[in-house]
Amino acid sequence: MTAMVVMEMGRFLISTDRSKLDVEVIHKFLTRAYWAAGIPRATVVRAIENSLCFGVYDGAEQVGFARVISDFATYAYVADVFILEPYRERGLGKELMASIMAHPELQGLRRWSLGTRDAQGLYAQFGFEPVVNTPSRTVMEILDPEIYSRS
Repeated sequence: MTAMVVMEMGRFLISTDRSKLDVEVIHKFLTRAYWAAGIPRATVVRAIENSLCFGVYDGAEQVGFARVISDFATYAYVADVFILEPYRERGLGKELMASIMAHPELQGLRRWSLGTRDAQGLYAQFGFEPVVNTPSRTVMEILDPEIYSRS
């Protein structure tokens, strides 16, 4: 996968150039996020290595991140989306999602998905809807009981 500049927005840059990623910033944020609390650094590194990653930068400083897990033919899962607190409410999250959805290697996919607690927020603006389970189609999963509890 070729590194590419995705979007420049004034002083901010969104890029898929993996060499620009600041693993310390990413790990520090994720280890405190509700969906990845306590995640080991080695797991974050492995996830980055095996995903299409988008970094958001203010100059050389990384201020946001997202990664896409995909086969680049039929399916993509958007994960670990964040903008650091001091940079929120500036439209960076929306620009980050727009960059992801417009990425040339992610066009023509049959299905996109993500997990969120905010079904009516940012992601709905890009066409994401809650999954509707019917008797003929049920979303299924396996969760590591050491990490997740169903309570």
